[in-house]
Amino acid sequence: MNLLTNTVLLKENELKKVLKEIQNRKKIWNEENKVFIVKSMIKHIGSIDSELRDQLIYGSFYQLIIEKNLLEHALLIELLDLGLSDLLFKGIGETETDTVFTRSFTSLLMALILYRDNEDNFLSQSMVYKIKDKLIDYISLENDLRGYIAVKGWSHSIAHVADAFDELVKNPKINQEFYLDILKTLWNKIFVSTSVYAHDEDERILIPIMEMLNRGMEQEEIETLIQNVPTKLKSQKEQIEAEKYWFLYFNCKTFLKSFYIKVQANSNLIPLQNSLKECLSSISLYN
Repeated sequence: MNLLTNTVLLKENELKKVLKEIQNRKKIWNEENKVFIVKSMIKHIGSIDSELRDQLIYGSFYQLIIEKNLLEHALLIELLDLGLSDLLFKGIGETETDTVFTRSFTSLLMALILYRDNEDNFLSQSMVYKIKDKLIDYISLENDLRGYIAVKGWSHSIAHVADAFDELVKNPKINQEFYLDILKTLWNKIFVSTSVYAHDEDERILIPIMEMLNRGMEQEEIETLIQNVPTKLKSQKEQIEAEKYWFLYFNCKTFLKSFYIKVQANSNLIPLQNSLKECLSSISLYN
């Protein structure tokens, strides 16, 4: 099956009707309709209709991939290929446009497929490495950091790609040698001065970081990054306008507080606790 063929697919209103009927058990997934519907779902993955995009398309992918395991591995690989080559970077660099929904929900679909690979082991190591590289490129280039958007619903690009990184870190084909690249990529998204993270982005970024810690990443790698935060804030305060600086300060402080809460109960992470406490005390000087 080629997802990029010019087959006439369902329109949004038609797809919405079909997925609701499946959701309400008036129709079932079968071999005759499954591929056609999936092709229609991927076509409309970035719909601005929040019910269709979030509840019906994403909800159906979750059911097909996680709950029922109804999609063949070959189809999942084709979905990945399409996402990595096209959808994940559609409109990349834009802000305040609707292309963010396509990018964001593509990364969320990748999280589902990576979960399935963690269960079934059907992706090659080279494919997993390719996903790593593409996710790093994507999050580094993503400028539309909105969370919830009035009328259109969740875009949540950073939270969704953090979910994909979490599944990637859990993949046994990813060697620990790549953890530092992943860590630094996620860490860079904390230093945002264009807007305030207001929808728990800090919590979601921390999930793959904590997973890497649990899987043996050295605390010293994170301690070094934490110790550099005050210097970076001081430097930025002298270079950017006041409003942007306070966005940056808020994002950093919120992340550090959330991180401290995450590690506080773990006696094995006392060095991190101390580094976070010292950092929070230091950055208060730049308030």
